[in-house]
Amino acid sequence: MTSVATPAVTPAGEFTTPARTEPLAARPETPADAPTISLADIARAHNVRFLLATFVDMTGKPCAKLVPVEAAGELEKGAMGFAGYAAGLIGQKPQDADLIAVPDLTSFTPVPFIKEGLAIIHCDPHVNGKPWPYAPRVILKNALGRLADQGMQAKVGAEVEYFLVNRNDDGTLSTADARDDSPRPCYDARGVTRMYEHLTAISEAMNSLGWGNYANDHEDAAGQFEQNFNYADALTTADRVVSLRYILNILAEQRGMTATFMPKPFTDRTGTGLHFHLSLWSDSNALFPGAGDTADDGGRGLGLSGLAYSFIGGILDHAPALQAFLAPTVNSYKRTGATTSSSGATWSPRKASYGGNDRTHMIRVPDNKRIELRSGDGSANPYLAIAATVAAGLDGVERSIDPGTPSGPGESRPDAHLLPATLLHAVEALRRDPVILASLSGDAAIGAYYADAKEDEFLSWHNQVSDWEIRTYLTSI
Repeated sequence: MTSVATPAVTPAGEFTTPARTEPLAARPETPADAPTISLADIARAHNVRFLLATFVDMTGKPCAKLVPVEAAGELEKGAMGFAGYAAGLIGQKPQDADLIAVPDLTSFTPVPFIKEGLAIIHCDPHVNGKPWPYAPRVILKNALGRLADQGMQAKVGAEVEYFLVNRNDDGTLSTADARDDSPRPCYDARGVTRMYEHLTAISEAMNSLGWGNYANDHEDAAGQFEQNFNYADALTTADRVVSLRYILNILAEQRGMTATFMPKPFTDRTGTGLHFHLSLWSDSNALFPGAGDTADDGGRGLGLSGLAYSFIGGILDHAPALQAFLAPTVNSYKRTGATTSSSGATWSPRKASYGGNDRTHMIRVPDNKRIELRSGDGSANPYLAIAATVAAGLDGVERSIDPGTPSGPGESRPDAHLLPATLLHAVEALRRDPVILASLSGDAAIGAYYADAKEDEFLSWHNQVSDWEIRTYLTSI
């Protein structure tokens, strides 16, 4: 629940943001006629011997090939093929041509704290020489391209929450720290101290990469933690969320624990969110702060520009369909549907409302520089979630949607959309919403493919007989 850090302000009053960590090959001071530095050169300069050429499928599963530095040239030339159907949900059939992983050199991320000599490089899958429109990273780049056509860029911060658990012999889960059993453990200094080695290892890893980790805390549920890092451009932040999940998984495993981003692993505890802090910019100009007069703010009192309110209006208008990407699993709706938890709060919105510095809303406005989208959970694919949100907000800007007056603490407007009750409800909302259905690379067929897959996921779960059904119905008649 920690807030993403507010942008720094220079003496001249200009907002600054941490620059994207770039390899030597991408530095602009190199003369135009200088030889291009290869991926192999970058890797060797960082003492990297192996590369994880990585992309994710639509579920967010990280897929990779381990490439020795001696073959980095082949990777860079587009010689590394994947059987896309085997990789996962990414729009391919068994008979289709290979996905070719095309590395983005600016995403080069050495991870010696995982394995000495290892680096991650994020790739854009291509098919037959063209970016594959079903690939999540390609989808986000297409969404950001549409935003760029309007002269705008998106900057995003992400709050990555997770549980540290053990899986017992009987299949049940227990908190990795057996002493972490309080009903209200949020910010507990003792819980943080007991997990010191894990938390500091993750913090040092993030800071070694230039991500700017600034807080590490115990979250609202027993066994739940959050480790924050600075915001950046939207693509960089999405890459970092994917990398951080991988880092958290591996370092937790090395200590005999499981890091899980499952939205609701425990019935009686708060669920796991993935909150996004978003802002729009035009070059170095922040577009969300208002001009400082009441006319620009419309008397709403949050200090935002008209563009920012329209962006909010678009998100709220498309909120039910957006949940198919922000809360994309069956388990997601155990979190958003919860009425209480052991701590007394769920921290999960149930209606599409917005307001000031109030964590009960779907959209929280902590200051006039950004908005926080709070309905996403730990299972969200960051590329798809950000892409769909940008599409919704941009539709609001293009149609000048008025979100109305902000709701008060713990309140919502009577006409506010109810968020979907289940994944199936979210899929139905997605199919009814042409804007969000077409938010994936501008192609409604890709949205329909995703919706069909999520309906199958729901029905697969629905076809399983649960313990609850046996307890409820076995002798009820």
